[in-house]
Amino acid sequence: MPKPTTPGPAAPKPVAPELQAGGRRWTVAAGSNLLDALNSAGVVVPYSCRSGSCHACLVRCTAGEPLDAQPQALAAERRADGWRLACQCQVVDDLAIEVFDPLRDGLPAQVHSCDWLSPQVLRLRLIAERPLRYRAGQHLVLWGGQGVARPYSLASLPGEDAWLEFHLDCQHPGAFSDFARQLRPGDPLRLGELRGGALHYDPDWQQRPLWLLAAGTGLAPLWGLLREALRQEHQGAIRVMHVAHEPAEHYLAEPLQALAAAHPNLQIELVAAAELPVALAELRLVSRQTLALLCGHPGSVERFAHRLYLAGLPRNQMFADVFVPHA
Repeated sequence: MPKPTTPGPAAPKPVAPELQAGGRRWTVAAGSNLLDALNSAGVVVPYSCRSGSCHACLVRCTAGEPLDAQPQALAAERRADGWRLACQCQVVDDLAIEVFDPLRDGLPAQVHSCDWLSPQVLRLRLIAERPLRYRAGQHLVLWGGQGVARPYSLASLPGEDAWLEFHLDCQHPGAFSDFARQLRPGDPLRLGELRGGALHYDPDWQQRPLWLLAAGTGLAPLWGLLREALRQEHQGAIRVMHVAHEPAEHYLAEPLQALAAAHPNLQIELVAAAELPVALAELRLVSRQTLALLCGHPGSVERFAHRLYLAGLPRNQMFADVFVPHA
C-alpha cells in the first residue's frame, strides 16, 4: 500500500511590481503593458500607433528597468538617459517613471502661419525657438493643449525653408486636428521627439529613376523629398503620383506643376481615387534600377506596393511610410 505523500511547500506567489509615477505609487500585474498601466491609473501618456513608430508615448525611467520589446526604436543616447516607449514596455520589476513634460522636455515653438491648402488639408508652419537639425522625410511629435501629442511628417526642406511645415488631414474630428483648427499666428506650441522615418533621399540615387507615390497627406514628406532630390540635381526620371478622393484635394497641384515646368525629368500625375486601379495597372518599369517612395494610409501603401511588385520592382527597392490611424 503506497505511503501517503506530504505535500511540499507551496510555490511562492509572484510579487506584484510597484509602479511609481506622477507622485503616486501602486502595484500592477507582472508583465503589464507600461502604457496601459499608466493611463488606466490616470497618469496620462499620449499615444498614436502603439507599435513603437510614432514616439508619442515617450517616458523616462528614473529607477528600475522595464522589459523593452523594441530597444532599437530609440537612439542610444536617448536610452542611456532612461527614455523608453511606454507602448513597447512591460512592467516586470518595481519601476519609477517620469512622463514626458512638453513644458520641461519639449522644444518651444510658435505658429508662423496656419492656412487651408484645400477644404480638408491644413498647412501648419512653425518657428522653433532654436534651429532644429532634421532631414527631409523625418517625423516630429507636436504637442497641443491638454497633453495631446501626435507625430507628423515634415513637409519643409531643411536649409531652405525658414519654418517647419506640416500638412494636417482635418477631414474627421480628432483631438489634435480640433486643436489645430483654433491655432493662430503667434500661438505657442511644443515640439517633442524628432525621428527618422523610412523615407529619405540618398545622393547615390542621382542617376536612378525615382517614383514618389502618395495618397492624401502622404504627399507631405514626399514634397520635401522631391525638392531635396531636385536641389541635389537628380539626373534620373522622377515620377510623382498623388491620389485624392476629390480634385480639390490635390492640394499641391499648382506648385507640383510649376516644378515640372522647370525640370524636364519630372512627371506629375494627379489621380482620383476612383481612377487608381487603372492608373496602377498602367505602371510600367522602364528600368530595374527604379526606386519607389510610398506614403499614405495602410490600404493605399499596400496597393502601391503590391502593384509595383507585380510590375517587377523588388521589395528592397521600395521605401514606405505608413500613416497609422490613432488607436
